[in-house]
Amino acid sequence: MIIKYLGHATYYIEGKDVKLIIDPFITGNPQSPITVDDIDKLDYIFVTHGHGDHIGDTIPLAKKTGATVVANYEIISYLEKEGLSRLHPMHIGGRFTFPFGTVLMTEALHGSSIQEGDNIIYAGNPGGFVIEVERKKIYHAGDTGLTLNMQLLETENIDVAFLPIGGNFVMDVKDAARAVDFIKPEVVIPMHYNTWDIINADPEEFKRLAKAKCVILKPGETYTL
Repeated sequence: MIIKYLGHATYYIEGKDVKLIIDPFITGNPQSPITVDDIDKLDYIFVTHGHGDHIGDTIPLAKKTGATVVANYEIISYLEKEGLSRLHPMHIGGRFTFPFGTVLMTEALHGSSIQEGDNIIYAGNPGGFVIEVERKKIYHAGDTGLTLNMQLLETENIDVAFLPIGGNFVMDVKDAARAVDFIKPEVVIPMHYNTWDIINADPEEFKRLAKAKCVILKPGETYTL
């Protein structure tokens, strides 16, 4: 399985039988090494919450590739009104078995809304996902602060965890390192940092503090699991 970091909180994951993307913020992402035109095939799109730097290019990518979008019920309802039909709603604590593996939607301490001009649309509870591909489990925390409930994820036996470290809107380096203690993943990859000055952070400091193997990916780099 190949994990490709596309900057900010966007990851492309490719297994033998599935291609998926999480939080496809490509257009307008100063870190993105690709454009929407570079993506020809996707089976699934996962959206953690409604903010523009996460829902991103979900609509054009879904229309282009025919991918199924997985998100909370409110976001799915919004996307249905936008003309998408291949949609799968979930909510926090829900678990579902897809053809490629099981997915658990987890909580995140954050906000969730979709902005259209001056209008702010309620977009349900923010979340994260534990996604199983080829019997490996990937945890994308979404945008979140540190929460004791992350301790519950230890029993999921996470192979790779994507954790935000940028502070201000999400966990900072020190809290993210504490999250690693709670989750106990085999590998942790930092995300959601240095996209803008307000979330600047040092991934090397996180690597020193994290009590797990830490892989720092630059946008466009891959990690093979």
